[in-house]
Amino acid sequence: MSQERAAPASAVPLEELSSWPEELCRRELPSVLPRLLSMYQHSDNWIEHIQILKIIVEMFLPHMNHLTLEETFFSQALPKTVKLFDDMMYELTSQARGLSSHNLEIQTTLRNILQTMVQLLAALTGCVQHVCVTQESIILENIHSLPSSVLHVIKSTFVHCKDSESVYSGHLHLVSDLLQALFKEAYSLQKQLMELLDMVCMDPLVDENDDILNMVIVIHSLLDICSVISGMDHAFHANTWKFIIKQSLKHQSVIRSQLKHRDIITSLCEDILFSFHSCLQLAEQMTQSDAQDNADYRLFQKTLKLCRFFVNSLLHYTKEFLPLLSDSCSTLHQLYLQIHSKFPPSLYAARISKAQQEEIAGTFLVTLDPLISQLLTFQPFMQVVLDGKLELPCELQFPQCLLLIVIMDKLPSQPEDVQALWCTESRLSEATTRVSLFKAVFCSFEQCAGELSLPIHLQGVKSKGQVEVAVTLYQHICVHLCTFIASFHPSLFPELDVALLNAVLSANMITSLLAMDAWCFLSRYGTAELCAHHVTVVAHLIKSCPGECYQLTNLSILLRRLFFFMAPPQQVEFIQKFSPKAAENLPLWQYISLQALPAELRKQAAHEVTRAGIARCQEWLSSSRTLGELESLNTLLSALLAVCNCASEALDIVQKTTIMEIGSQLWALLNTKLVTGQPYVQQTFSLLLPLLGFFVQTLDPHLISQVVTLQTSLLKLEPPDHVCLAVLDFVSSLGKFFIPQAFQDKILPSLSSIFASLLADRNWIVEQHTLEAFTQFAEGTNHEEIVPQCLRSEDTKNKVVSFLEKTGFVDETAAARVERVKQEKGIFREHLAKVAVEEAKWSSLQPYAKRPRQESPLEEEYRSALQAASGALEAVESLLQVSPAPDWLLLKMEMLQERIDELKRHVL
Repeated sequence: MSQERAAPASAVPLEELSSWPEELCRRELPSVLPRLLSMYQHSDNWIEHIQILKIIVEMFLPHMNHLTLEETFFSQALPKTVKLFDDMMYELTSQARGLSSHNLEIQTTLRNILQTMVQLLAALTGCVQHVCVTQESIILENIHSLPSSVLHVIKSTFVHCKDSESVYSGHLHLVSDLLQALFKEAYSLQKQLMELLDMVCMDPLVDENDDILNMVIVIHSLLDICSVISGMDHAFHANTWKFIIKQSLKHQSVIRSQLKHRDIITSLCEDILFSFHSCLQLAEQMTQSDAQDNADYRLFQKTLKLCRFFVNSLLHYTKEFLPLLSDSCSTLHQLYLQIHSKFPPSLYAARISKAQQEEIAGTFLVTLDPLISQLLTFQPFMQVVLDGKLELPCELQFPQCLLLIVIMDKLPSQPEDVQALWCTESRLSEATTRVSLFKAVFCSFEQCAGELSLPIHLQGVKSKGQVEVAVTLYQHICVHLCTFIASFHPSLFPELDVALLNAVLSANMITSLLAMDAWCFLSRYGTAELCAHHVTVVAHLIKSCPGECYQLTNLSILLRRLFFFMAPPQQVEFIQKFSPKAAENLPLWQYISLQALPAELRKQAAHEVTRAGIARCQEWLSSSRTLGELESLNTLLSALLAVCNCASEALDIVQKTTIMEIGSQLWALLNTKLVTGQPYVQQTFSLLLPLLGFFVQTLDPHLISQVVTLQTSLLKLEPPDHVCLAVLDFVSSLGKFFIPQAFQDKILPSLSSIFASLLADRNWIVEQHTLEAFTQFAEGTNHEEIVPQCLRSEDTKNKVVSFLEKTGFVDETAAARVERVKQEKGIFREHLAKVAVEEAKWSSLQPYAKRPRQESPLEEEYRSALQAASGALEAVESLLQVSPAPDWLLLKMEMLQERIDELKRHVL
């Protein structure tokens, strides 16, 4: 009977095979399967292909040995199946451009192809289901053609569905039902395949075999599919990622070294950013819309949960594979920065409501915190964050600052060696440097000029019994920096000292101020001896400064502030160590506020500084009075002014009278040419005015007349801004001075001219100070008739009225102000970049005279030296006009002439 049936079996038509009973299929499998596979390989008809494949899968696959499926069926049929699918996809895409409601032929063709593809996917689903049902534990090598073929078909299907709008050129509705069916079939096939792959077992003791390679290929193929479906179906996308992470962790012992971790991290970070941006767009739409749409809000919440899921997936992955993620640290760093750059309070953030900000922060942003905790001990991440050559665009500078503060907050709980790695500068190679965390914080802070000037506000630190309030970026960083200083390991104090000093010496004012605040906290938090040590160090630094510079200004401010924190015993020691009686110490006392001293000590110091200052001023007045000695004279005047401002009550009548006399004698030496031509004379002028202004009530009216006359003449020559400010300081003090009748005709016109000139000044700093000084003068003066005379133009009147009424400000919306600050930030960045390039250019010059690039700075030095010499001669000329020449002057001039003749010979 079997022989009678076997003979016709090889020639049975396909239609009859599809009706065979199960037992007959099982029995005839050995003879029928080769014939069907041969037909499948040689057939040119797509319909016949699908028919044969369905017969094999539905009628004969259940009877095949599951251990030999790969050899007997999958390896022989699936490559042809993939080619068949690709051919159909090519034909589908090629003809889709001609689709229209009028071309029924193409419409029918396309629909037939789509139906055939749906059937092919169903057949593949049958293959996957069969393997799942018949095997409890699957060895991938036994079915390795199946996953790869299925994944190829799935990806191709999803790509086609994703691009369908453009592929079908506006006629998508004619085939949308079949495309939807195709997508659902591919969706079902992938779910079934993931169920199959979840049953795969791998031997953890085997390091290398085909199973490992196959599993790695499967994971990365699913990764490719994730990038395709990311915007198509949120749930499906999330489930695919969940499976990728699950399988990676499940088989990590054997595949960890084979996985392309960078690709997985990059793809996951891209999906996090994409979902986050979608979430922000929805939040922004809801903020702009007046009516609350429940559907939009539900979608917002769904997208927000997806963001959280992706970050949790990233957390699981980084936790298990961290040692292998060195080349992914830059991607993770950028992820953190990009997220915070788009979220308030960033200048570049989307405009969303406060409620949605809190929802996003509480659901999504909190998940980034444990990610940073995981990366904290990973040295490649440290290198990326603290890279000495890190250059970030404007929108990422503020997030970088926030990240550094987050890291700083976490470090105290870490071991000493981890803290040391973050806080110690390291040169890894000639091209690679890792700066310390302290330096990075100050550098990053310096880049946030826009955020500081706006200013933006951040969530404040909660404390017992107090309501949490928003704080500025400056406050936020200062508080967290001081908290870190109070809690980090003591061995790192040398690194902190270096960073604080470098920041104090910074040319950026706000950076220097932050460092001073932190230094003051350190001095208050530490012992009295530590504070005294800091004051001593700063005092020595000030004494070592070669001349006027911004670094000296910054150090002097720091010294003045630190001096207030010294304990009285240490203050006594300081006065003994840096006694004002010693000439080399007197310059230091111009920077110290005597108000920081107890009453008795203040009186003692004031007397010592005053006696020393008066004595040396009198020496200068009785000496040759050269311009070269003006620098030391200015130092003496500055020290005397400091005493008058801070401890005038400690001075006796004789000392006050002597200071006034010195001021009067010095003023008699000044004239317009001297002040305009010599910087040191300008400084003398700027110090004398507040010193005389301090004693204005007891000054001789004749001297006051001389002062305002010189000021009037000087302003006509447009002197430097600091000279104008000194003039304002003096004339504002005249508001409470009653000018005697005999001097009113001379002084009052000069005063009105001074105020009128400065109120019209174009420099906004001078203008603001003038408005303040004029207001103070007008409120206190008894000579009210002068006030209208100062307001000589309608523009000046309007300016003063606006100042008094606090009106006239530019009407700027919050959004417009943010945009302006962003533009300014970009301009400042470009300017600083140019300055850095120029500084690098000059610093790279070698000290060889033959190099042409050195000619420019030397030429400038020649010009400067000659200007100084010319100014000195003019000063001598001016002095000859006010007093007879001393006996030694002619001899000195002859010696100078000889030197000039000698220099001429060198030039020739």
